Amino acid sequence: MDKKTLTEKAKSHLQVLCSEIGERRVGSTENRKATIYAKKVLKESGWETEATELSVIDWKTNGAALSCNGQSFEVYSSHYSLGCSAQGELIAINTIGQLEQTNIKDKIVLLYGEIASQQIAPKHFPFWNPEEHQHIISLLEKGNPKALVCATERNSATAGGIYPFPLFEDGDFDIPSVYMKDTEGEKLLSCTGQTVELESRAIRIPETAFNVIGRNTKQVKDRIVITAHIDTKINTSGAIDNGTGVAIVLLLAKLLKEQPLNLPTELVILNGEDYYGAPGQVKYMEQNTGTFSDILLNINIDGAGYKDGLSCFSAFDLPENILNTLHKVLRDTPEIVEGLPWYQGDHSMFLQNGCPAIAVSSQWFIENMECQEITHTPKDNLEIVNYERIAECALGIAALIRELKLF
Repeated sequence: MDKKTLTEKAKSHLQVLCSEIGERRVGSTENRKATIYAKKVLKESGWETEATELSVIDWKTNGAALSCNGQSFEVYSSHYSLGCSAQGELIAINTIGQLEQTNIKDKIVLLYGEIASQQIAPKHFPFWNPEEHQHIISLLEKGNPKALVCATERNSATAGGIYPFPLFEDGDFDIPSVYMKDTEGEKLLSCTGQTVELESRAIRIPETAFNVIGRNTKQVKDRIVITAHIDTKINTSGAIDNGTGVAIVLLLAKLLKEQPLNLPTELVILNGEDYYGAPGQVKYMEQNTGTFSDILLNINIDGAGYKDGLSCFSAFDLPENILNTLHKVLRDTPEIVEGLPWYQGDHSMFLQNGCPAIAVSSQWFIENMECQEITHTPKDNLEIVNYERIAECALGIAALIRELKLF
């Protein structure tokens, strides 16, 4: 297929994923519709398909409310938190040291300032879990407060563009919590020591989700694994994060069938990169325990197709022959450049298991990761997509794989 045809097909895939389906949070009906669509496209393109079921929770809220002495404060239910209806004394905490020294049992705790400066890693998140975050969670669970109120500012590096961001986004953390803007938290500080009333109308719902895998052969040795996550954060249609990545995989399903491949190839639609427990990624690692050495290369696609700038392929631990092949493809494809290293994606699980990887994304996003205000928000929609960039990425990946068949 030529670039023009691929561009039109990319538009069609993204119309389904981001407009007809929209938000694809793990556990939702929309998420399952998206994986059914992806599996259908892979199967129609001639790939042997597999759908792996995942046990997850869906989550919904009808809002939250906080008041003190007749004054109301704007708060939001923390994603995947338990709901609550609580009344208690407000205690304000802004450092770990203060948390260590304060009796918070049966209190409603306001976390603000330093302790609320970056999103806390979920309890069981497998790829990034700082000891400091584990310590905060342990102190809170041992302290046994009634609920948490988290006042947060902007932090694109850990929470994307959302403001305010939920300090806790964790279905394994059972202390009810809400979040608010840091400016609202400053107003709430005047209520410290007084009784506040908090209601969060949130529920957790046991559900299922699926990984989808397409294979061109049963052979697994020296295979190339191409990955993209299909899920989104709550309240976003996830065009760049990561509808475009899924669209590229679906384009590759056609492109890679046009010419026979000598190397075994897997097309993997993962479910959970933007979810607190990364269930699809954990399941894939379990299924490949002890056999990651069979993987010749991972190509992970996340954040591709942004309207401004070029596409970028970032190399991680590539052997010389694959690195040389990548450089040849980049020389032949001026719309794609070599990108800076970044680790906030599914290629990290391959790197942790000793596999070389290439991360496919947008140069603008990688270079502005810590200051952009788009990802994880409603701004991440089809208006910011350059469909030609999607086609170029698919063509670039296909060219790379065809060159690798020579080794």
